[in-house]
Amino acid sequence: MRRTWARGPDAAGRERVLILSAGVGAGHNSAAAAVQQACAARADVDEVQVLDVLQVSSVLYRTLLGKGYFVLVEDLPWLVEWGYDINDRPFRRRGPVDPWTRVNALPVIGAIERFRPTAIVCTHFLPAQLLASLLLRGVIDARTAVVTTDYDFQGLWLTGAFHAIFLAREEGRVELMALGLPPDRVAATGIPIATQLNVAPARDANEPPMLLISAGATGGDYAVSVVRQTLHMRSSFTATVVCGRNNALRQRIEQLVAPAGDRYRVLGFTAEMPQLLRRADLFVGKPGGLSASECMAVGLPMVLVNPIPGQEVRNGDYLMEQGAAVRCNTPATIGWKIDEVLREPGRLQRMQAAARRTGRPDAAADVLTGLLDGPSRPLVVTRAAQKTILAESERRVVATDLTGPSSLVRVVDSAAGSTVALLRAEELGDLQKRYATPNGGLVLRPGHALMSLRWEERRLIRAILRGDDELPIRVEGPSPPPRILPKGPAGDDP
Repeated sequence: MRRTWARGPDAAGRERVLILSAGVGAGHNSAAAAVQQACAARADVDEVQVLDVLQVSSVLYRTLLGKGYFVLVEDLPWLVEWGYDINDRPFRRRGPVDPWTRVNALPVIGAIERFRPTAIVCTHFLPAQLLASLLLRGVIDARTAVVTTDYDFQGLWLTGAFHAIFLAREEGRVELMALGLPPDRVAATGIPIATQLNVAPARDANEPPMLLISAGATGGDYAVSVVRQTLHMRSSFTATVVCGRNNALRQRIEQLVAPAGDRYRVLGFTAEMPQLLRRADLFVGKPGGLSASECMAVGLPMVLVNPIPGQEVRNGDYLMEQGAAVRCNTPATIGWKIDEVLREPGRLQRMQAAARRTGRPDAAADVLTGLLDGPSRPLVVTRAAQKTILAESERRVVATDLTGPSSLVRVVDSAAGSTVALLRAEELGDLQKRYATPNGGLVLRPGHALMSLRWEERRLIRAILRGDDELPIRVEGPSPPPRILPKGPAGDDP
């Protein structure tokens, strides 16, 4: 008999939420902390635990994935961009978890076994891939969510089994629906950010604009160029420079701005960041998914510098498209660019309004609501369906254009109305032969027939049934075209 390490909520409806992240940069862990905070606001969440999967892996694995990424960013940015683009196609990697990752995942599996969660939220694609494997093996019986942390969707986040995927913006949802993913499993909630209860004191309207110059948590040297350029600006302003954990950078900038008197305030790593974001008029720094979302939530427009190739460049493209940011492509023009924003009448105010429209301050709560109130059975995407989705993404074909055996069909839980599987049309034959009812319906059942099914079909039935004796289903397809929803009165996506 197989063991089940997680179960549904108890009779009182109390949930146990496990949040899995990976410390590759600060953003994934910040999103995890935001979801943890949202759990505390729900009466039905009895216990919550956050686990950074890299912290419990081997030192070598942690070093290569964590520190190795930033070495590439600094020394070989073109390789980072190449890697991002080559992994952008959904289901490009369809095989099982590789042996090295599987060994390093053993502590995570142990944590799941001990905590026995009813719901698991992933804010990084590494644990999301692991959870898909556990769902398909029938080991866990928890609702699982994949929560992306950049504005642009990347294919690495898409797995073969999950309950819900939460995206930063509506365009990502339309993209996945166009590829064939069912609309009841994909939601555009925004990126989870922490809710700040302490509101910064109001500033005098006659005060000059305040710049918030951020070097990031680790303290990027690009901040020196930014500050040096602001020394030549003609506009009236004050500036707060946050140097993160880089003490040497803080000392260099303090020496640089010393002749400017009180115009500059230089900080190291600080817990004041939420208040600084609310007090500032313009943010100058990198467009990480979390930092950008925090800025948008408080209506703070951005001047983008030194974006990491791949996700940060695409984040910047989106923010500029919304009118909430400008980008500097060369250090020599940073001061001039900021001056242009400050000197043009009404421009800063228009950018602030655009940032407020773009912000999703309730994203963390919306993720939890979508997961805990959503379908109890996972969605399984078969290997054949994954191949179809990869192929159509490479050929730039949408799901509704497919016909014949390679077209995608959805298996729907007749009682709940939720999609439980995405198949190729040619895969339906075995299911119809084994599970057809006299009235023409389909009822999935475990039992002796399960052993005669092919491996792929056994995985499918096991994951969908979740230990139940039977499940009436219906088949729908091909998948409907994506429905582009109008924006609400405030400009937010519904």
